[in-house]
Amino acid sequence: MTLDYREVEASSAMATCCERHHRPGRAARSGASTNRDGGSFDTFFEGWLVRHEHYLEELLTAQQQCREYQGDDVKDLITRVLSHYQQYFEEKSRVAQRNVFLVFAPTCLSSLECASLWITGFKPGFALRLVFSSVQDLSQEQSERIERLMEETKVEERVLNDELARVQESVAAPPLLEMARKQARRMNVEGGREEILLTLRKALEEVVAGADLLRMTTTMKVVEILKPEQNVRYLTAATQLFLNLRNLGLQKDANTKG
Repeated sequence: MTLDYREVEASSAMATCCERHHRPGRAARSGASTNRDGGSFDTFFEGWLVRHEHYLEELLTAQQQCREYQGDDVKDLITRVLSHYQQYFEEKSRVAQRNVFLVFAPTCLSSLECASLWITGFKPGFALRLVFSSVQDLSQEQSERIERLMEETKVEERVLNDELARVQESVAAPPLLEMARKQARRMNVEGGREEILLTLRKALEEVVAGADLLRMTTTMKVVEILKPEQNVRYLTAATQLFLNLRNLGLQKDANTKG
């Protein structure tokens, strides 16, 4: 996976800022609500991972026994796998609407997974590059359509990168820095702080929603371009990559703690 470390640093800086400024203030229930939201997503993610592994087994079976699978069976499997990913985005969206800061630093992910994030998820352009490495029998027309989609996606990614950069600049603006200094001195800045945080949250929610929409629309366009058998190979590669990255990340974290 090729990472733009400026983007990783941007997301990491944003997550750090969010953690710093989103601590419980005068209302203890704010912290309790944050813990509930994070815990709820962690619980969902654990169950989602179990289903993810089951879908990988189905995809591998379909890929290995392609001659035995009927066309409708393959299409049904593809639909169910896409629905599985859609469930993840829908739950993530619910968490982001309640507390967008949580999706920038999800506690259920390893350090490696967090470092691989692009605006709280996978980078759409990478999903397109995965097509060429997992599907070897693309027709010329399919290759051209994927390449055009890659160019279109790059433009959309740049727009979202610029939007996130503007949000970062607003976070680093003097009023917020001064507010952080006052907080360090334990001065009362709740009123101004809450107003700026509300603006920040709304801006981040829009960027995250835009990034998730691009992820899903890009994936759906790829599925439309590929044939059912090719989609099985593509989705198998994507599902395997997700689990491999997670297992490697958990192992690295365990070694670091050990």
